[in-house]
Amino acid sequence: MAQKEIKTLGELKKSGYQTKSIKNELRDNLIDALKSGKNVFEGIWGYEETVIPDIERAILAGHDINLLGLRGQAKTRIARLMTSLLDEYIPVIDGSELNDDPFDPISRYGRDIINELGDDTPITWLHRDERYTEKLATPDVTIADLIGDVDPIKAASLKLPYSDERVIHFGLIPRSHRCIFVINELPDLQARIQVALFNILQEGDIQIRGFKLRLPLEIQFVFTANPEDYTNRGSIVTPLKDRIDSQIITHYPKTIEIGKKITQQEARIKEEQRSLVSSTEIIKDLVEQIAIEARKSEFVDAKSGVSARLTISAYENLVAAAERRSIINGDKETNIRLLDFIGVIPSITGKVELVYEGEQEGPGIVAQNLIGKAIRSQFVSFFPDPDKFRKQKEKSPYRKITEWFGEGHTLDLLHDMTNADYKKSLESVPGLKELINDLHKGQDATSKLLLMEFALHGLAEYSQLSKNNLVKGLQFKDLLSGMFSLPADDVDEDEEDDDNSLGGMMN
Repeated sequence: MAQKEIKTLGELKKSGYQTKSIKNELRDNLIDALKSGKNVFEGIWGYEETVIPDIERAILAGHDINLLGLRGQAKTRIARLMTSLLDEYIPVIDGSELNDDPFDPISRYGRDIINELGDDTPITWLHRDERYTEKLATPDVTIADLIGDVDPIKAASLKLPYSDERVIHFGLIPRSHRCIFVINELPDLQARIQVALFNILQEGDIQIRGFKLRLPLEIQFVFTANPEDYTNRGSIVTPLKDRIDSQIITHYPKTIEIGKKITQQEARIKEEQRSLVSSTEIIKDLVEQIAIEARKSEFVDAKSGVSARLTISAYENLVAAAERRSIINGDKETNIRLLDFIGVIPSITGKVELVYEGEQEGPGIVAQNLIGKAIRSQFVSFFPDPDKFRKQKEKSPYRKITEWFGEGHTLDLLHDMTNADYKKSLESVPGLKELINDLHKGQDATSKLLLMEFALHGLAEYSQLSKNNLVKGLQFKDLLSGMFSLPADDVDEDEEDDDNSLGGMMN
């Protein structure tokens, strides 16, 4: 008889079904996965040698787990993926609110119905996707929410005293018997609520309104916490930390390549955007570099962290910026440009917490500064370091470009330029095309145009050129003329203060 066709306790006994605790279930299925080489934590990148082995060891040891790390480090996603280690279906007594095991019921309802019906007790099958409960810890969470409370209406309707187990309205934890139960942001849970978890973790006892119940709950607990919460908003009380068997430290991607895998996997790019907008590895590297710069910036609060959601949102905005431009211009296809990074600023300002100095500068300028630093950091991966030629300007590969700007020429690159105008403007700068042809001969024409623009931005970040914000784009000019520009009243109406440039004076 197929498993799901079993409808009664008697049929279940005849089938030879063996009950397992949830921790043994996770352990056995993990062992099978490890032997077969199956990746249980599909889509989790960068943890293959660090976090995932720690989690696997904790599961093999039968431990409850606390995932400790800054925001955006996939803690909740890891917890949700653990359901794949559960058996596909388990039998429960039909109608039981505590997922009673037919062979070992823990509720009064389960025991009563087996005493009454015996082998005719009806059973149903619970899918593993239904065996996951998640609760965000907030200061307003109560004992009743998590554990339960006496229901006076039930007591009155059943004419039972409050001491009778049947008048209890069970909370989330008892209802998660034989399930994975996750509490996110554990330190935000009030201390008195955390204390209520002691006996559940250790003994399986729960106490409601003075009535002690012995419920041998089978639960795999997973907690998540942010290190900043230990000092800022709250803390995990010491006896509770002592009862959580394994605390596993998560981290941000250690390389740009890992960061790119995460961003490209998670970014929600529509099919029509993919057919319209093309990207390059340079653009993807720059997006990841912004997050790296933010994580080490003196203006960004390191305790808060810089979520992986920043790069995901930034890449989505980049694609949208290029898409908007192509729609306006009627282009059938386009490529992401460095000019499109203006669209990344909203993705940064809402996702970084600034320290005091940063707040003085303003989030928008800090965001521009981070983009500028990312360009500077990545520039030397594609071009010679301009600093090496400061004392030997005649040998500089950038000499022809900087001299042209030094003669008083300027170049305006507008955000919504057509593909043709973009190409024409870049090719108008003497020495720029030759520089790219010399250093990147094998690149296609589109990539060479991006590298030409990259060269200008990079030279500005290395103080070889001046880069100023215009209302509709950017203007490149000689560094000295940028420093001694006319007073604001005499500047062209499309120009704005140099302090708003992507490079800015903060570099």
